[in-house]
Order: sequence, then C-alpha cells, then structure tokens
Amino acid sequence: MLFLWLYMFYSCAGSCAGLTARGSPAPPPTAPPLPPLLPGEPGEESSLEEQRAAPDAGSPISSFFNGSGTKRLPQAIIIGVKKGGTRALLEFLRVHPDVRAVGAEPHFFDRNYERGLAWYRDLMPKTLEGQITMEKTPSYFVTKEAPARISSMSRGTKLIVVVRDPVTRAISDYTQTLSKKPDIPTFESLTFKNRTTGLIDTSWSAIQIGIYAKHLENWLLHFPIGQMLFVSGERLISDPAGELGRVQDFLGLKRIITDKHFYFNKTKGFPCLKKAEGSSKPHCLGKTKGRTHPDIDQEVVQRLRDFYRPFNMKFYQMTGQDFGWD
Repeated sequence: MLFLWLYMFYSCAGSCAGLTARGSPAPPPTAPPLPPLLPGEPGEESSLEEQRAAPDAGSPISSFFNGSGTKRLPQAIIIGVKKGGTRALLEFLRVHPDVRAVGAEPHFFDRNYERGLAWYRDLMPKTLEGQITMEKTPSYFVTKEAPARISSMSRGTKLIVVVRDPVTRAISDYTQTLSKKPDIPTFESLTFKNRTTGLIDTSWSAIQIGIYAKHLENWLLHFPIGQMLFVSGERLISDPAGELGRVQDFLGLKRIITDKHFYFNKTKGFPCLKKAEGSSKPHCLGKTKGRTHPDIDQEVVQRLRDFYRPFNMKFYQMTGQDFGWD
C-alpha cells in the first residue's frame, strides 16, 4: 500500500521534484506570484486617481487566481469621449467579477502604437477563462487612425462610447484645463474665431470633440454600428443601474450590477459605489470629478447649442438614439 501511495503521488506531481532523495514528500509549492502593478502612462507618473483605480490585490484567493490568469488583448474598449463619464463607467463596471480592466489609460492606439501589441498586451491585467479584459482611453474616439488600428488588432472588438451634451461637455473640458492653467483665455474668447460674426472655432479641441457625428463616420468605415454601444453620460448620473444594465447586456455579461450597488452623493452631485472593487468601503470618484463650472455668457451657450443642433440630429439618426440634448 505504501508503494502504491508513493507511486500515485509521484504520478500526480508530474515530476521527481515532488519527492526527496529518500522518498519523503517535498515541501508544498510556493504560492504563484502576484500580478505586477499596472503602470501609468509611459513617460509620466500615474495620477493618484489612476493609482486608486488600479485593481486591488484583494483576498489571498483572488490574488491566487489573478496570478494564475493570462494576459489577453482587450475584447472591449471604452473609446470615448473625454469628460463624458468614461471614468465613472469603468469604475462601475469593475464591480462585476467577470470584468478586469487597466486602471490608467494606455493611450496605445493614439500615442504608443509603435510599441507594438506585445507591449500593449503586457499592460493588461490577468484574466481567467470567461472574464473580459477592458481598457479605456477617451481620446481614441477623436483619433483618426484609431479605428483602423483597433480593427487590425481584432475586428470583433466591442466599442463603448460615453457621450454627453456637447455644450456641457465643452464647458467641463474647459473647466478641467482652467484648473491646471488659471491664466488661459476665457471660454467665450476661445469659442469664436470672430465673436462679432458668431463663427465658431472648430479647431479648438473642446468644441471639436463634441461634433460626435463627424467622428462616428470615421469609425463606421471599420466597424458596424451594432458593435458599438453609446452610453448617455446624463443617464449614467440619473440612472446608473439602468445604463450599466445596457452595458452588461452588450458585453454578454450577467446583470450583476444593479441599484443595490449605488447611492447618490448630494455633495458631489453624482452616484457613488456602496462598495468598490476589492473593498468593503463606499467609493466616489476623486476631487477632479464634479468640478464647479464657471459662469458662461448665456448668449455664447445659446450660440453653441445652435451650432451643435444639426450635428446632434445626425448623431441621433446614426445611432438610433435620441439623447435629448435639444
């Protein structure tokens, strides 16, 4: 019996390393290494917000599985838009046990493409079979080369676009820049090439990003509309569970994220998670989110609404969704 037991132990181990020279069992194998920390953007330190967004080590069990997984290229990417609600969507999605995502924005398809797919794959978290690998880089939506590059990686990649009233988005974009560069010109002066004539300066990125229909045309040259999901930034605030339900359906995930995961933070003015990924504590987005917007001349706001209206109407037709911005 002793001989039979030793023979079975040796066969299961698959290697003579499992036995000592005298036939005694070897010490138990060491636990697999934890996955490496996710880097921030190449060439610069990741922000505090991004560090907090990076996956937590979690329990010893989750660490074991994370360490034993495989790094895969993303099957789904949040491609835009800046100041639309992409960070909120990613943080909400990461509550789902079958979603694994990079915390920092890789900027592979716009800034780092020459580094190659192997470099890009190495940034991804390890996943188990059945889990989805994701990343988000909002500037992809307005990058001319991004659709062809992503299609070249995989034509089956699912794309998510978080859109928001383009006027509000532009003001939010300006507010973010103003917080970093307090001496920039006023929003009103940057909006127009000539305020007297009312000619809008579409070369200003804060304005240009909001012409969603124009950017979408470029993506539809490489991806069918059914492979793209358009999330309302406004509904992501007013009904986060409803929008997350649509996203989970689109990704082929079980609807696990529901109303029970959210509470509304009156101070910040947007929903927060009752429990973040890998934590038992409530989690709200950082102080860089929900900044107070400066007062903008209402005449300028109206001119912008008039400017965006035809583009919004076209975008509604292209996506089959009325976002109610007019």
